[in-house]
Amino acid sequence: MHVDFKDYYGILGVAPDADEKAIKKAYHQLAKKHHPDVNPGDKAAEEKFKEVTEAYQALNGAENRKKYDELRENYQQWQARGGRGNFDYGRWQAQSADGRGYTYSMSPEEFAEMFGDLGGGGFQGTQGGFSDFFSTIFGMGSDGVGGGHQTRRPHVRRQSGQDSEAAVRITLEEAFQGTTRFIDTGEKRIEAKIPRGVKTGSKVRLAGQGGPGIGGGSRGDLYLRITVEPHSWLERQGDDLTVELPVDIYTAVLGGEVSVHTLSGDVLLKVPSHSQAGKTFRLKGKGMPKLEASGEFGDLYAKLRLILPENLSAKEIETFRELATLRRRRQG
Repeated sequence: MHVDFKDYYGILGVAPDADEKAIKKAYHQLAKKHHPDVNPGDKAAEEKFKEVTEAYQALNGAENRKKYDELRENYQQWQARGGRGNFDYGRWQAQSADGRGYTYSMSPEEFAEMFGDLGGGGFQGTQGGFSDFFSTIFGMGSDGVGGGHQTRRPHVRRQSGQDSEAAVRITLEEAFQGTTRFIDTGEKRIEAKIPRGVKTGSKVRLAGQGGPGIGGGSRGDLYLRITVEPHSWLERQGDDLTVELPVDIYTAVLGGEVSVHTLSGDVLLKVPSHSQAGKTFRLKGKGMPKLEASGEFGDLYAKLRLILPENLSAKEIETFRELATLRRRRQG
């Protein structure tokens, strides 16, 4: 029977002289990455998990490893001589190689040490599915590898999947009105609703859209981390907004009405006479919606900024000159 040789050191990515600790660490990393509970339904990951577990079984324990190393050295010498025909595994063949009913020989305690974050109690070892090479050399009877005891299959503790985050940028108008975003999770595309009033740093929770659960546990949650982009003419402070209010000198002196732009539309503001530059007017309820209080809004603060008239006529300039002269006389 033709049996393909398996390079277990290469499968684990370790050197042939690696110590037991290095082999265990390499297996730990690869098995966690390809564990069936972490990759549900992924056949390629399941096969890789079986492969690295098979390699670890072969190199785990002095007796097994000594047997494999001796076989490996003889196989390499046979290859160096040209590798004609089929390699004779007779000297290393196990007494029983029926390949039936084998369970990974890892104790619950060892599993808890290596895979505690995957359930803490053990894993459901995949029976069968080992290569002909492994079966031929080590046997796969109910007594386990190399004469060891059979390992029971402990129950995997149910555990919720990991939460994840996604960054989302929105405009101030979107934060005022509320908006939606399409998020690609890697498995599907979902439409996420972003509520009114969110701020930079707000997190929107999408229940059950995170990582898959383990052992039948529920999926984790996906959190959208919100950034509200700066606005061109509005400044936000919490739920309040501030805007500059350009007012011509005539309105500032004589008083009048000025249109103020807000996110909910324009409103008229009465500016009293003799208003100074920098004077601030409060427009109640014209700020941002309050995230935690439905129907409530912050305020809008309009800060007066004087605008000098342009393209003054000679008569207007003369009038300003007369007013300046009159003002100096009064102050003198």
